[in-house]
Amino acid sequence: MHFMIIEKFRDTKLVRERFERCGRLLPEGVVYHASWVDPVANRCFQVMEAPEALKRWTSLWDDLIDFEIVPVLTSIEFWSDA
Repeated sequence: MHFMIIEKFRDTKLVRERFERCGRLLPEGVVYHASWVDPVANRCFQVMEAPEALKRWTSLWDDLIDFEIVPVLTSIEFWSDA
């Protein structure tokens, strides 16, 4: 299953420092596809696949970032089930 991860940075400077030092910190089982950043609102939008491991990943960042996790389907998946 795919997820749209919406991150709201509490402290952009600290998020950047950790990312530069440690990378994305993805645990096994989380597949990163792409991300986009809204520089005005300090938000990041990421598409990932993660059967069970998203909680482990967000726990590594939740001191700096508020997360909203939305399960999503591709348009083809959505319309083929209609």
